[in-house]
Amino acid sequence: MTDTTQNSAPDTRLEVLKGFWRHFKTNRGAVFGLYFFIVLVFIAVFAPLIAPHGATVQYRDALLVPPVWMDGGSWNHILGTDAVGRDLLSRLIYGSRFSLFIGVVVVSVALVVGICLGLVAGTFRGWIDTVIMRIMDIILSFPSLLLALVLVAILGPSLINAMIAIAIVQQPYYVRLTRAAVISEMSREYVMAARVSGVRTLRLMFVTVLPNCMAPLIVQAALSFSTAILDAAALGFLGMGAQPPTPEWGTMLAEAREFILRAPWVVTFPGVAILTTVLAINLIGDGLRDALDPKLKRS
Repeated sequence: MTDTTQNSAPDTRLEVLKGFWRHFKTNRGAVFGLYFFIVLVFIAVFAPLIAPHGATVQYRDALLVPPVWMDGGSWNHILGTDAVGRDLLSRLIYGSRFSLFIGVVVVSVALVVGICLGLVAGTFRGWIDTVIMRIMDIILSFPSLLLALVLVAILGPSLINAMIAIAIVQQPYYVRLTRAAVISEMSREYVMAARVSGVRTLRLMFVTVLPNCMAPLIVQAALSFSTAILDAAALGFLGMGAQPPTPEWGTMLAEAREFILRAPWVVTFPGVAILTTVLAINLIGDGLRDALDPKLKRS
Protein backbone atom coordinates (compact mmCIF):
# COMPACT_ATOMS: atom_id res chain seq x y z
CA MET A 1 0.00 0.00 0.00
CA THR A 2 2.81 2.37 0.90
CA ASP A 3 4.75 1.62 -2.30
CA THR A 4 1.67 2.30 -4.41
CA THR A 5 1.10 5.65 -2.70
CA GLN A 6 4.76 6.66 -3.09
CA ASN A 7 4.77 5.71 -6.76
CA SER A 8 1.52 7.52 -7.53
CA ALA A 9 2.77 10.88 -6.21
CA PRO A 10 5.57 11.29 -8.82
CA ASP A 11 3.20 10.06 -11.52
CA THR A 12 0.65 12.70 -10.50
CA ARG A 13 3.27 15.44 -10.59
CA LEU A 14 4.44 14.23 -13.99
CA GLU A 15 0.90 14.33 -15.33
CA VAL A 16 0.48 17.88 -13.99
CA LEU A 17 3.69 18.97 -15.75
CA LYS A 18 2.59 17.30 -18.97
CA GLY A 19 -0.79 19.02 -18.77
CA PHE A 20 0.89 22.37 -18.11
CA TRP A 21 3.22 21.97 -21.10
CA ARG A 22 0.34 20.85 -23.32
CA HIS A 23 -1.55 24.07 -22.58
CA PHE A 24 1.57 26.25 -22.64
CA LYS A 25 2.79 25.10 -26.06
CA THR A 26 -0.53 26.00 -27.71
CA ASN A 27 0.63 29.62 -27.39
CA ARG A 28 3.29 29.81 -30.10
CA GLY A 29 4.42 33.23 -29.00
CA ALA A 30 5.08 31.93 -25.48
CA VAL A 31 7.08 28.99 -26.84
CA PHE A 32 9.15 31.34 -29.00
CA GLY A 33 9.72 33.59 -25.97
CA LEU A 34 10.79 30.58 -23.90
CA TYR A 35 13.30 29.44 -26.52
CA PHE A 36 14.68 32.96 -26.84
CA PHE A 37 14.99 33.22 -23.05
CA ILE A 38 16.82 29.88 -22.86
CA VAL A 39 19.29 31.10 -25.50
CA LEU A 40 19.73 34.35 -23.54
CA VAL A 41 20.47 32.42 -20.36
CA PHE A 42 23.00 30.29 -22.24
CA ILE A 43 24.69 33.42 -23.61
CA ALA A 44 24.81 35.01 -20.16
CA VAL A 45 26.26 31.92 -18.48
CA PHE A 46 28.95 31.36 -21.11
CA ALA A 47 29.62 35.04 -21.91
CA PRO A 48 33.42 34.81 -21.38
CA LEU A 49 33.59 31.95 -23.90
CA ILE A 50 31.20 33.47 -26.47
CA ALA A 51 32.27 37.13 -26.46
CA PRO A 52 35.07 37.81 -28.97
CA HIS A 53 36.55 40.60 -26.83
CA GLY A 54 36.51 41.80 -23.25
CA ALA A 55 33.60 44.01 -22.23
CA THR A 56 35.81 46.94 -21.21
CA VAL A 57 38.78 46.48 -23.56
CA GLN A 58 39.37 49.65 -25.60
CA TYR A 59 40.81 49.63 -29.12
CA ARG A 60 42.03 53.18 -29.70
CA ASP A 61 42.60 52.53 -33.38
CA ALA A 62 38.96 51.44 -33.87
CA LEU A 63 36.73 54.26 -32.61
CA LEU A 64 33.10 54.18 -33.79
CA VAL A 65 33.76 51.42 -36.32
CA PRO A 66 30.45 50.58 -38.11
CA PRO A 67 28.98 47.05 -38.25
CA VAL A 68 30.54 44.60 -40.67
CA TRP A 69 27.80 45.02 -43.32
CA MET A 70 28.35 48.81 -43.55
CA ASP A 71 31.15 50.63 -45.36
CA GLY A 72 34.22 50.67 -43.18
CA GLY A 73 33.09 47.71 -41.10
CA SER A 74 35.45 45.01 -39.85
CA TRP A 75 35.03 41.33 -39.02
CA ASN A 76 37.06 41.98 -35.88
CA HIS A 77 34.07 43.96 -34.58
CA ILE A 78 30.94 42.42 -36.12
CA LEU A 79 28.49 44.94 -34.62
CA GLY A 80 30.99 47.80 -34.58
CA THR A 81 32.54 49.70 -31.68
CA ASP A 82 31.53 52.59 -29.46
CA ALA A 83 33.11 56.01 -28.98
CA VAL A 84 36.06 54.67 -26.96
CA GLY A 85 36.71 51.62 -29.14
CA ARG A 86 34.90 48.91 -27.14
CA ASP A 87 33.39 46.01 -29.08
CA LEU A 88 29.59 46.34 -29.08
CA LEU A 89 28.84 42.64 -29.55
CA SER A 90 30.98 41.73 -26.54
CA ARG A 91 29.35 44.40 -24.39
CA LEU A 92 25.88 43.23 -25.40
CA ILE A 93 26.78 39.63 -24.50
CA TYR A 94 28.15 40.62 -21.10
CA GLY A 95 25.19 42.98 -20.64
CA SER A 96 22.81 40.00 -20.77
CA ARG A 97 24.37 38.87 -17.49
CA PHE A 98 23.47 42.11 -15.78
CA SER A 99 19.93 42.14 -17.16
CA LEU A 100 19.20 38.59 -16.00
CA PHE A 101 20.88 39.28 -12.65
CA ILE A 102 18.72 42.36 -12.17
CA GLY A 103 15.54 40.46 -13.04
CA VAL A 104 16.32 37.50 -10.76
CA VAL A 105 17.30 39.63 -7.74
CA VAL A 106 14.44 42.11 -8.04
CA VAL A 107 11.76 39.46 -8.59
CA SER A 108 13.13 37.22 -5.82
CA VAL A 109 13.23 40.02 -3.24
CA ALA A 110 9.84 41.45 -4.22
CA LEU A 111 8.24 37.99 -4.39
CA VAL A 112 9.51 36.74 -1.02
CA VAL A 113 8.77 39.92 0.92
CA GLY A 114 5.46 40.46 -0.89
CA ILE A 115 4.29 36.91 -0.16
CA CYS A 116 5.17 37.22 3.53
CA LEU A 117 3.38 40.56 3.91
CA GLY A 118 0.38 39.38 1.87
CA LEU A 119 0.07 36.19 3.93
CA VAL A 120 0.19 38.16 7.19
CA ALA A 121 -2.37 40.68 5.94
CA GLY A 122 -4.74 38.06 4.54
CA THR A 123 -4.49 35.71 7.51
CA PHE A 124 -4.69 38.04 10.49
CA ARG A 125 -6.73 40.86 8.96
CA GLY A 126 -7.70 43.65 11.39
CA TRP A 127 -5.29 46.49 12.10
CA ILE A 128 -2.30 44.54 10.74
CA ASP A 129 -4.03 44.23 7.37
CA THR A 130 -4.95 47.92 7.43
CA VAL A 131 -1.40 49.09 8.19
CA ILE A 132 0.23 46.89 5.53
CA MET A 133 -2.27 47.78 2.81
CA ARG A 134 -2.15 51.52 3.52
CA ILE A 135 1.64 51.43 3.15
CA MET A 136 1.23 49.61 -0.16
CA ASP A 137 -1.35 52.20 -1.26
CA ILE A 138 1.12 54.99 -0.49
CA ILE A 139 3.79 53.29 -2.63
CA LEU A 140 1.30 52.82 -5.47
CA SER A 141 0.28 56.48 -5.32
CA PHE A 142 3.66 57.52 -6.76
CA PRO A 143 4.70 56.94 -10.38
CA SER A 144 6.94 53.88 -10.22
CA LEU A 145 9.94 55.30 -12.07
CA LEU A 146 9.78 58.58 -10.15
CA LEU A 147 9.71 56.74 -6.82
CA ALA A 148 12.62 54.55 -7.92
CA LEU A 149 14.58 57.68 -8.89
CA VAL A 150 13.94 59.24 -5.49
CA LEU A 151 15.02 56.09 -3.67
CA VAL A 152 18.20 55.76 -5.74
CA ALA A 153 18.95 59.45 -5.18
CA ILE A 154 18.70 58.83 -1.42
CA LEU A 155 20.70 55.58 -1.45
CA GLY A 156 23.23 56.69 -4.07
CA PRO A 157 23.61 55.80 -7.78
CA SER A 158 24.66 52.16 -8.21
CA LEU A 159 23.31 48.94 -9.66
CA ILE A 160 22.62 47.40 -6.24
CA ASN A 161 20.71 50.46 -5.02
CA ALA A 162 18.75 50.55 -8.28
CA MET A 163 17.69 46.92 -7.74
CA ILE A 164 16.63 47.67 -4.16
CA ALA A 165 14.57 50.64 -5.34
CA ILE A 166 12.88 48.63 -8.13
CA ALA A 167 12.09 45.79 -5.70
CA ILE A 168 10.42 48.25 -3.32
CA VAL A 169 8.41 49.76 -6.17
CA GLN A 170 7.19 46.31 -7.30
CA GLN A 171 6.32 45.19 -3.77
CA PRO A 172 2.63 46.25 -3.65
CA TYR A 173 1.62 44.07 -6.61
CA TYR A 174 2.75 40.89 -4.86
CA VAL A 175 1.26 41.94 -1.53
CA ARG A 176 -2.16 42.67 -3.03
CA LEU A 177 -2.21 39.51 -5.15
CA THR A 178 -1.19 37.31 -2.20
CA ARG A 179 -3.66 38.96 0.19
CA ALA A 180 -6.57 38.58 -2.24
CA ALA A 181 -5.74 34.92 -2.90
CA VAL A 182 -5.31 34.16 0.82
CA ILE A 183 -8.64 35.77 1.73
CA SER A 184 -10.32 33.70 -0.97
CA GLU A 185 -8.70 30.46 0.21
CA MET A 186 -9.42 31.05 3.90
CA SER A 187 -13.12 30.48 3.37
CA ARG A 188 -12.62 27.05 1.78
CA GLU A 189 -13.38 23.78 3.52
CA TYR A 190 -9.85 22.38 3.52
CA VAL A 191 -8.59 25.44 5.44
CA MET A 192 -11.40 25.15 7.98
CA ALA A 193 -10.63 21.45 8.38
CA ALA A 194 -6.96 22.23 8.95
CA ARG A 195 -7.85 24.78 11.62
CA VAL A 196 -10.18 22.36 13.37
CA SER A 197 -7.47 19.68 13.36
CA GLY A 198 -5.14 22.08 15.20
CA VAL A 199 -2.71 23.07 12.44
CA ARG A 200 -0.44 25.88 13.62
CA THR A 201 -0.84 29.29 12.03
CA LEU A 202 2.56 29.36 10.30
CA ARG A 203 2.04 25.89 8.83
CA LEU A 204 -1.46 26.89 7.75
CA MET A 205 -0.09 29.99 6.00
CA PHE A 206 2.95 28.56 4.23
CA VAL A 207 2.10 24.87 3.74
CA THR A 208 -1.69 24.69 3.48
CA VAL A 209 -2.73 27.99 1.88
CA LEU A 210 0.29 29.38 0.00
CA PRO A 211 0.68 26.55 -2.60
CA ASN A 212 -2.90 27.22 -3.76
CA CYS A 213 -2.12 30.93 -4.25
CA MET A 214 0.99 30.54 -6.41
CA ALA A 215 -0.53 30.56 -9.92
CA PRO A 216 -1.19 34.34 -10.16
CA LEU A 217 2.08 35.04 -8.35
CA ILE A 218 4.07 33.05 -10.90
CA VAL A 219 2.49 35.00 -13.75
CA GLN A 220 3.16 38.30 -11.95
CA ALA A 221 6.77 37.29 -11.36
CA ALA A 222 7.28 36.59 -15.07
CA LEU A 223 5.83 39.96 -16.06
CA SER A 224 7.73 41.76 -13.28
CA PHE A 225 10.96 40.27 -14.60
CA SER A 226 10.63 42.29 -17.78
CA THR A 227 9.52 45.38 -15.84
CA ALA A 228 12.63 45.12 -13.67
CA ILE A 229 14.87 45.02 -16.75
CA LEU A 230 13.09 48.05 -18.23
CA ASP A 231 13.25 50.06 -15.01
CA ALA A 232 16.92 49.22 -14.50
CA ALA A 233 17.67 50.28 -18.08
CA ALA A 234 15.74 53.53 -17.52
CA LEU A 235 17.68 54.26 -14.33
CA GLY A 236 20.94 53.41 -16.08
CA PHE A 237 20.02 55.72 -18.97
CA LEU A 238 19.40 58.54 -16.45
CA GLY A 239 22.74 57.88 -14.77
CA MET A 240 21.18 56.53 -11.56
CA GLY A 241 21.70 52.82 -12.16
CA ALA A 242 24.79 50.90 -13.22
CA GLN A 243 27.76 53.21 -13.69
CA PRO A 244 30.22 53.22 -16.64
CA PRO A 245 32.09 51.20 -17.78
CA THR A 246 29.59 48.50 -16.68
CA PRO A 247 28.14 46.91 -19.85
CA GLU A 248 24.51 47.28 -18.76
CA TRP A 249 22.18 47.96 -21.69
CA GLY A 250 20.61 51.12 -20.25
CA THR A 251 24.03 52.54 -19.39
CA MET A 252 25.21 51.75 -22.93
CA LEU A 253 22.29 53.77 -24.28
CA ALA A 254 23.18 56.70 -22.04
CA GLU A 255 26.80 56.67 -23.19
CA ALA A 256 25.78 56.52 -26.85
CA ARG A 257 22.99 59.10 -27.03
CA GLU A 258 25.25 61.92 -28.23
CA PHE A 259 26.26 59.77 -31.22
CA ILE A 260 22.71 58.86 -32.27
CA LEU A 261 23.00 60.70 -35.62
CA ARG A 262 26.69 60.18 -36.28
CA ALA A 263 26.85 56.48 -35.32
CA PRO A 264 23.31 55.15 -34.89
CA TRP A 265 24.44 51.54 -34.35
CA VAL A 266 25.75 52.33 -30.86
CA VAL A 267 22.18 53.19 -29.83
CA THR A 268 20.28 50.71 -31.99
CA PHE A 269 21.80 47.44 -30.75
CA PRO A 270 21.36 48.00 -26.98
CA GLY A 271 17.81 49.20 -27.67
CA VAL A 272 17.02 46.11 -29.74
CA ALA A 273 18.49 43.89 -26.99
CA ILE A 274 16.18 45.45 -24.40
CA LEU A 275 13.18 45.27 -26.75
CA THR A 276 13.60 41.61 -27.70
CA THR A 277 14.34 40.46 -24.14
CA VAL A 278 11.36 42.26 -22.63
CA LEU A 279 9.10 41.04 -25.45
CA ALA A 280 10.20 37.42 -24.98
CA ILE A 281 9.58 37.54 -21.22
CA ASN A 282 6.17 39.14 -21.70
CA LEU A 283 5.24 36.39 -24.16
CA ILE A 284 6.28 33.80 -21.58
CA GLY A 285 4.11 35.57 -19.01
CA ASP A 286 1.12 35.42 -21.34
CA GLY A 287 1.69 31.71 -21.88
CA LEU A 288 1.95 31.08 -18.13
CA ARG A 289 -1.29 32.96 -17.57
CA ASP A 290 -3.08 30.86 -20.18
CA ALA A 291 -1.67 27.60 -18.83
CA LEU A 292 -2.18 28.27 -15.11
CA ASP A 293 -5.59 29.94 -15.17
CA PRO A 294 -8.31 27.30 -15.63
CA LYS A 295 -10.64 29.90 -17.15
CA LEU A 296 -8.14 30.71 -19.88
CA LYS A 297 -6.93 27.21 -20.72
CA ARG A 298 -7.39 26.41 -24.35
CA SER A 299 -8.98 23.21 -25.53
